[in-house]
Amino acid sequence: MEFYFAPLEGITGYIYRNAHQDFFPGMDKYFTPFLSPNQNRALSPKEMKDIMQEHNQGMNIVPQILTNQAEYFLRAAAELKEKYGYEEFNLNLGCPSGTVVSKGKGAGFLAKPEALDAFLEKVFEKAEGKVSVKTRIGIAVPEEFYRILEIYNKYPLHELIVHPRVQKDFYKNKPDWEMFAEAVRISKNPLCYNGDIFTMKDYKKFREAFPTVGKVMSGRGLLVNPVLVQEMKRWESGAEETADAAGGEAKRRVRDFHDRLYAEYREELPGDTPLLYKMKELWSYMIYLFTNHEKYWKKIKKVSKLCDYNEIINRLFAEQELRQL
Repeated sequence: MEFYFAPLEGITGYIYRNAHQDFFPGMDKYFTPFLSPNQNRALSPKEMKDIMQEHNQGMNIVPQILTNQAEYFLRAAAELKEKYGYEEFNLNLGCPSGTVVSKGKGAGFLAKPEALDAFLEKVFEKAEGKVSVKTRIGIAVPEEFYRILEIYNKYPLHELIVHPRVQKDFYKNKPDWEMFAEAVRISKNPLCYNGDIFTMKDYKKFREAFPTVGKVMSGRGLLVNPVLVQEMKRWESGAEETADAAGGEAKRRVRDFHDRLYAEYREELPGDTPLLYKMKELWSYMIYLFTNHEKYWKKIKKVSKLCDYNEIINRLFAEQELRQL
């Protein structure tokens, strides 16, 4: 099995990726938060900083590109290859955000299958390197995916990462495993599954349902439980599960992981308020890893001073344990 870390805008930048790789090694690929080329530039200064090789040592990084213009994709891919040495590029056709979809990008591009077909034809005529796609299964109804799959099957995708929800679901309802089974049956391209792998129970259920699928991507699940990739790899290897997975050693690593992020964000960000915002964003996911976390989360959301924040976090780690997820 191969395990991929899905990108989340504003969270999984290079500081987070490096810390995660150091404390919880085992991820086969990290995908960058999407890059947005336009008519004036391929990459912004902020995007360049995130994908620089010196900021991504020892990791297999795949830049994700968000656009509906083939020439913008090709220009970004060419710059990523020539200046930074990347060999694989991922097209984002999965973002359900209203601001993205309204521009016909991300999952919004799926509403125009003919335009998507023409886009991919141009890309595969000229792209130098591997092109993968991360996709939803449609805009409103799952049956749209048959036409979308028909288009994907025309092109030699390096891999097709499928999040089996429609755009209008956002992250509600359950992933449509019936339609993912159709992708397994029909797709001519290698498949990776993405969607609601939050716990080992979720992962085992998926493996039982789709034993031939050898790649899994998780995003929110890894933000909640950064230890998850190691638990999945240990289970795949046949090693016995240990109580320590939710015990002392794992808890110490989560604490050290937090402290590393806190220290590096403090150096990177201009002042206490941006740092607190960043840490609150992280805790909006990771808080669910802890027992009896509700009162701590309420305090974290309200805190306005770093000294108070640090006191809350110290109490959380001292008074609560990691949940067995």
